[in-house]
Amino acid sequence: MSFPPVEQQITYLKKGLAELIREEELRERLAESLKTGRPLRVKAGFDPTAPDLHLGHTVLLRKMKHFQDLGHTVMFLIGDTTGLIGDPTGRNVTRPPMTREEIARNAETYKAQVFKILDPAKTEVLFNSAWLGEMRFEDVIRLCSKYTVARLLERDDFNKRFRENEPISLHELLYPLAQGQDSVVMRCDVEMGGTDQKFNLLVGRELQKDAGQAPQIVATVPILEGLDGVEKMSKSKGNFIGITEPPKTMFAKIMRINDELMFRYYELLTDVPGAEIEHLRERIAKGAMNPMEAKMELGRLIVADFHSNEEADAARDAFDREVRQKQEPEDTQTVDLPPSARTDKGIRVDKVLAFSGLAESVTDATRKLKAGAVEINGSVFRDLLLQDAQDGVLVMRLGKKWKRIRVPG
Repeated sequence: MSFPPVEQQITYLKKGLAELIREEELRERLAESLKTGRPLRVKAGFDPTAPDLHLGHTVLLRKMKHFQDLGHTVMFLIGDTTGLIGDPTGRNVTRPPMTREEIARNAETYKAQVFKILDPAKTEVLFNSAWLGEMRFEDVIRLCSKYTVARLLERDDFNKRFRENEPISLHELLYPLAQGQDSVVMRCDVEMGGTDQKFNLLVGRELQKDAGQAPQIVATVPILEGLDGVEKMSKSKGNFIGITEPPKTMFAKIMRINDELMFRYYELLTDVPGAEIEHLRERIAKGAMNPMEAKMELGRLIVADFHSNEEADAARDAFDREVRQKQEPEDTQTVDLPPSARTDKGIRVDKVLAFSGLAESVTDATRKLKAGAVEINGSVFRDLLLQDAQDGVLVMRLGKKWKRIRVPG
């Protein structure tokens, strides 16, 4: 197999990386690969603790794809055993354990989702239960003997919890060792992870040295902030964009990020060259370009990666029509007027809003009407009763929600 020149590979791989330990070792490994034709074995592990992947996960997946683009082999490791421990990284409390059934269900969805980015022909999918599940108790004891508690407590989150008298369970101390053992068994050349995984990845280097292997190169990627621009993207925090979400939903969520975060998303979630991103930033700073236009192009690029160009264009057009121009969506649902909403004097608008799902309840609908948040056929409507309603269709809007109400004769 032929590979590009070493320096060309290094330049391509370093884009978007937070840290590379050590770059000179990667150069040596790539030179050896160029000479022998053997692709590097690049590992990244994902514990299936939730059923869906989000854009935060894809920062790492995209960098794995860059190794594949250069001809190397990616090993996508599903941590169905480490997932039972629960990765304590960044946590100030013990993570509740998951059942093997939950892990298995989530693992199946991961296998389906990763190939939205990775090339199946250049990807090995492995489960660490294949070796961790076979370890005997004496094997676990030997593994534990290779690291001291003092060194494990150097890890920031463990150290913080220890100083604050927060409990640390013994099984949590096994997590870095189990992850390192994965690298030994898989004979990794490179292991990738988020910056919060650095300690665990370095444990893998130590265990490989102890096993007589060349220590893996550690490549970390930045942690992607979620929609709030503060906390890391997380489903539990509700600030995520799922990669299986519908195109319109994905696009609308991307439009919610602030302008500064937009450039970080361009860098970590697209293949737009760094020079072009910097040019965008300069044009916006000078007032030569509206930041909304740059954000809409970002949304189109990201949606196209997980759906199609046609669906991405449709999502962009829908956002422009429905949000920017405040026009009725093309796919507005039509529902029949509920009989309970009709009275001798007219139509109870509060009941229609609640029945159709535009409002959470009749009380909520009354509050929104009084606040002037409801439009009927393009005009603000504040009354509870709509008199002299004609047969046909009422177009109702509350915020970003639209419904067409069919009024029978």
